[in-house]
Amino acid sequence: MTFRTLLIIKAVVCLVFGVFLLVAPAWLFGLLGAAISGTGLFPAREYGAAMIGTLVLCWLARGVQASDARAAILLDLLVYDAIGVVITIAAVASGVLGTLGWGVVVVYLFFAIASAYVLLARGSSAASPGPATA
Repeated sequence: MTFRTLLIIKAVVCLVFGVFLLVAPAWLFGLLGAAISGTGLFPAREYGAAMIGTLVLCWLARGVQASDARAAILLDLLVYDAIGVVITIAAVASGVLGTLGWGVVVVYLFFAIASAYVLLARGSSAASPGPATA
C-alpha cells in the first residue's frame, strides 16, 4: 500500500463516519448497539468534527513528498487508530457496543496496521520523498 492510497482510503472512511456523527449520531450509535442521550450527542458530534478534520488533512496531504511530513502524518494516524482499536475493543467487550462494534475494531485495526506498514517502508516509494534535487 502506498502513502497516497492509504490517505485516500482514510479520507473516504472519515467522510462517511464523520458526516453520520455530525448529522445522525444517535442513528449511527443505535446501529452499533449503543444508545446515546442528549449529553452524548455533543461528544459524538465533536468526534464527527475531528473526523472531518482528519479527512481534510488526509485529502490535502495525499500528495505530499517531504519524508518528515509523511512520517509525522503516518505516526499521527497510527497512534489515533491504535488507541481506537483498544477503546473500541473495550466498548464491545463491556457491552457498550453490540456485535457490529467489531466492524469498527476491524476498521481501526486496518488503518493502524496500514499506517505502521507504510511508516516502516521507509526505503520504498511509499514512504520516501520524491526524486532528490541536489
